[in-house]
Amino acid sequence: MKSLRDRVCLVTGAASGIGRATSELLAAEGAKLCLTDINRMSLDALAQELTEKGGQVLFYRALDVSDPCAVQAFADDIHKEHGCVDVVMNIAGISTWGTIENLELTHWNQIIEVNLLGPVHIIHAFLPPMIKAGRGGHLVNVSSAAGLFGLPWHAAYSASKFGLRGISEVLRFDLRQHGIGVSLVCPGAVDTGLVKTINVVGVDRDDPDVQALTRRFQRHAKTPEHAAKKIIAGVKKNRYWIFTSLDIRLGVLAQRFCPLLYEGAMKWLSRIVFKVYKDTDNGSLR
Repeated sequence: MKSLRDRVCLVTGAASGIGRATSELLAAEGAKLCLTDINRMSLDALAQELTEKGGQVLFYRALDVSDPCAVQAFADDIHKEHGCVDVVMNIAGISTWGTIENLELTHWNQIIEVNLLGPVHIIHAFLPPMIKAGRGGHLVNVSSAAGLFGLPWHAAYSASKFGLRGISEVLRFDLRQHGIGVSLVCPGAVDTGLVKTINVVGVDRDDPDVQALTRRFQRHAKTPEHAAKKIIAGVKKNRYWIFTSLDIRLGVLAQRFCPLLYEGAMKWLSRIVFKVYKDTDNGSLR
């Protein structure tokens, strides 16, 4: 897929962060867009903005990807009006972190429903028509560095992202016979609005030490626009692995070829995070 011009591209989580940046770049490439996001006002604003700039927005609707009925109705309406899509981009997601003793089952359930079952609902609704049409296409699943590494406090989040990685690993071979490429995006630090709103269970986000750690993350983070460029370039080159920063690529190499270095890095990172925990509110989470 050397060009995305006039390709029908579905983007979930389109109204903010990486999803918004990717939608804007796809519009600039001349793609025909089908967009969804849970935030209706932001999605309406994006669709209007892209259209005013000359972008081709075929269809958009606010919905929750964790609702299979809403996703299927969305897909049915798109297929009825525009036929099957050419590119599916699963970008929508949420993030909740916390130590195992602080995570409740509601946190686990919500993150699995959105980050793992959400993409499953999209794949179930959109991939069979792509296969039936027989003209190929591409599937993009946005996982995370937490789908690769044992990052501290990421147990629930990693469960969803490792799961999406597993689905992608199977589909990269299953869909090959249909001419449908698969890309697994594993972003490192990306400075989106999620950085300020992420739910860290039991931690006071206003604590000075926590805010200092957040600022440190943002200094290291890439922009959503940078991530979007990497995603589009990866799709055009039919790459399975798409990394948005060099540190994640190096981490994968260390994990594979120098496991002791990887283990040392994870232990070091855990010490930093738990030091903030100990320094917060006299060593107790709130």
